[in-house]
Amino acid sequence: MAKSKSLKPAEEAAIDKIKAQIDIKIAASVHGLSLVNAVTLFKSVLDDSIKIAGARGKESIIRSQEPIKIFHEVVKQELIKNHINPALIHPPLGNSKGEKTLYGYFKDKAQDVCALPNNTKQVAEVLTSGLLNGQTDPIGKSLTERTLAINVRSQMSSIAKNIDTMFERIFAEPLNLHMRCPKLVMGEFYIIPTTGYDSDAVKKKKPTFLPKVTAKRGQNKTTAEVIAEYILAFQSVNNRQFAKGEDYKYERVCLLICDFTTNPIKVYNTDAQLRADNLLPAGSIATLKGLEFNTFIIDLLNIYTQRFGAGKFI
Repeated sequence: MAKSKSLKPAEEAAIDKIKAQIDIKIAASVHGLSLVNAVTLFKSVLDDSIKIAGARGKESIIRSQEPIKIFHEVVKQELIKNHINPALIHPPLGNSKGEKTLYGYFKDKAQDVCALPNNTKQVAEVLTSGLLNGQTDPIGKSLTERTLAINVRSQMSSIAKNIDTMFERIFAEPLNLHMRCPKLVMGEFYIIPTTGYDSDAVKKKKPTFLPKVTAKRGQNKTTAEVIAEYILAFQSVNNRQFAKGEDYKYERVCLLICDFTTNPIKVYNTDAQLRADNLLPAGSIATLKGLEFNTFIIDLLNIYTQRFGAGKFI
């Protein structure tokens, strides 16, 4: 795990306790970590880290990747609820170790959650393209292409400042893997807040969120406009049509929009909910339809079955 060199020993020890508590709570709820419980736990570990060491604490806990693994477990549980054999899920339920690395056209990358089929064996293969020329893919193209791969990410800083960098990373990953394995079924689970942490308050060890902006200030956009941009961006890489290629797209994206300033935390599932809270601009074409959490895994599995047949994850 990555550790911040700027943390004092006492701060480091306190952050380590928070990380350990994440594992304990995940282990205690592997059969019942609801989405609401997950977002609540996610926020609490970030808040507690900020209270310990301000911005350094937030950076340390995020770089450790421990908080985001909370949502890895949510994804795994959804797979199991939809009749995926737990033995075929990597890493296993309740465990963050054992990620599968998939090799694409340009590079290799460990996938957050994978389901491997029961009818395809790994066959090592020497690669000849991109940065991987001469390297060995231990599982080979056939098993890679028949793997269900899901990645999980979050953005908890100012969402208005990072959308360009975020989007470049988002479409590069499916492009890399689909160029080598066109039939690979990929999912993307992405969490954003309605408004990010206030960096000035965080520096003072206060886990405070920025206020929602309801009117334009100079060249700045309203919160609703920024949320609409995120929705439109993710819709543009959602619902890949295999017959058309579209290698830069995912088979299915879930965009989880959360208001972390409310208690309990509010998770938005529909356009109507966003509009009711003035979080979509009037007349916007942005829509959460097709990006919802409740059909995310179901859609991925249906696509997989259409592409490879039924019964591959029993």
